[in-house]
Amino acid sequence: MAFDFEKALRRKIDQHTKLVERKNRRVKDGNGIFDRWESPVLTASHTPLFWRYDLDPRRNPFLQERLGVNCVFNAGAIEWNGKVCLVARVEGHDRKSFFAVAESDNGVDSFRFWDHPVVMPETEVPDTNVYDMRLTAHEDGWIYGIFCTERKDPQAPPGDASSAVAQAGIARTKDLVKWERLPDLKSQSAQQRNVVLHPELVRAATRSTPGRRTASSRRGRAAGSASPCARRWRRRRSARRRSSTRRSTTRSRRSRTGPAPRAQDPKGWLHVAHGVRNTAAGLRYVLYALLCDLEDPSRVVARPSGFFLAPEGDERVGDVSNVAFCNGAVMKATGEVFIYYASSDTRTHVATTTVDASSTTSCTPRRTRCAPPPAWSRGWPSSTAT
Repeated sequence: MAFDFEKALRRKIDQHTKLVERKNRRVKDGNGIFDRWESPVLTASHTPLFWRYDLDPRRNPFLQERLGVNCVFNAGAIEWNGKVCLVARVEGHDRKSFFAVAESDNGVDSFRFWDHPVVMPETEVPDTNVYDMRLTAHEDGWIYGIFCTERKDPQAPPGDASSAVAQAGIARTKDLVKWERLPDLKSQSAQQRNVVLHPELVRAATRSTPGRRTASSRRGRAAGSASPCARRWRRRRSARRRSSTRRSTTRSRRSRTGPAPRAQDPKGWLHVAHGVRNTAAGLRYVLYALLCDLEDPSRVVARPSGFFLAPEGDERVGDVSNVAFCNGAVMKATGEVFIYYASSDTRTHVATTTVDASSTTSCTPRRTRCAPPPAWSRGWPSSTAT
């Protein structure tokens, strides 16, 4: 039976259009802190067909996929020109990644990729792989993207093609189209993946975000985890660890920063970070929230005892199972917060909350006494009553 190219192409176009235009629905009966949404906002199938297929019947008579996309995940996020834009990590079948921008009017569905992926300039040392961009609209007028750049480990033994050195690459843009590459963040670590830029300056100098992976900017210069405020934060964190043997998500195998912090009125800067813990089934990644002082963002003023969000249901299954990872969030002027998280290194989801709800959960005391049952529940008949 002869292959009908036009019929097969129409079917693929219809399927792609139906997927992109699908309306997302809020999951009912949430936990009061955030709402999940039923469908992922970005998957490998959301990428344009002409990226993956040569649509010329003469060159590709059987409509075979030429450049396969494995997954779309770990997206940076920003509100831009009235739309929510995600700079997603698009990973091919060759396991190499590139950045691409997808936009949506409402931030929860109908994300469409721009026609062309991001063309990221390189430094003098070419990148082997790039991924996981965190976006910051800085007060200096630039949009900064800090991402992981991997290069071959120069000290790897002959024949070792997998060892890599990971550093924090820095680029800036005015329109998410044309990017200017800056020097990498200076670091003493050979594995510097999770770095985010603070959106403001501190005392006319630099303002660092808390955590082992931090960065700040002034006049094109970058200061990372070697900055004084970052060192102070690490010393305080080490002291807290020594002073308590209690384990939690925020005191786990490792904790890393997520998207750019968001100002929360007088309460502080709200951060979403991921924590990693060893389990009998392997490493488990979850998200948690914390607040930092407005004037001294290296000082943590509130942190919860447990996670904010963990993978559930189908989110547990993927290339790297049991993982929730976030490096993008958008806070709108209305107080709505959109948290974009990847599940199991495969797809991108959204969770929505509000400023009040998200900051309240990060300020929740570690131990709270259970409240007595409400008055209306007293006097209910027992299960044995007839």
